[in-house]
Amino acid sequence: MAMLALPKSTIAPLRDRVLLKIQAASEKTVGGIFLPDTVKEKPQIGTVVAVGTGKRNDDGTQTPMEVKVNEKVLYSQYAGTELKLGDEDYILLSQQDILATVV
Repeated sequence: MAMLALPKSTIAPLRDRVLLKIQAASEKTVGGIFLPDTVKEKPQIGTVVAVGTGKRNDDGTQTPMEVKVNEKVLYSQYAGTELKLGDEDYILLSQQDILATVV
């Protein structure tokens, strides 16, 4: 999946979307071996930066968001759209792609 590069700006997720700041992948292994970018696994942990208003149901009611800004979450590996804002990496995904909160 290609990363979409955007100029530094504010992103406001819509409906049940969540914007996460991607946690950087580890540069070296437990044994001290440095890993090049080509063999690093894609990180699956991020910090919630912004959330949408929630999903609108068929009857017109709105389901509130389950995650809050500044929470660390674990998300599906191939979910969402990756974004690059300035020097930071983000991912915009649906709340259903978030698997758990990290405590």
